[in-house]
Amino acid sequence: MDHQEKLYYSIGEVAERFRVAASLLRYWEDEFPSIKPKKNNKGDRRYTKEDIEAIQLVFHLVKERGYKLKAAQQVIKDKRKIVEDQMQMIHSLQNVKSFLTDLKNKI
Repeated sequence: MDHQEKLYYSIGEVAERFRVAASLLRYWEDEFPSIKPKKNNKGDRRYTKEDIEAIQLVFHLVKERGYKLKAAQQVIKDKRKIVEDQMQMIHSLQNVKSFLTDLKNKI
């Protein structure tokens, strides 16, 4: 799924992307002010690219780095830019590793 094309994503699409339950996304919405999806007339959540980026940061801290929620909230409050840069670096290195692994397998 290309996350650049659409303006809004359903809670199901976002939950699938991060491989988490929709209930966890709703919980994080209450705990992290940076996650604030719009709701349509029926009350369905519509996540923007910015919401997904905020979820990515929370996911990185809580699921990948093992932070407790309070610690993750504090890090986001105090060091958001540093953590975002670190997360981007990790993602870039994972892409390089994947590329090199693919290249090695073709040799």
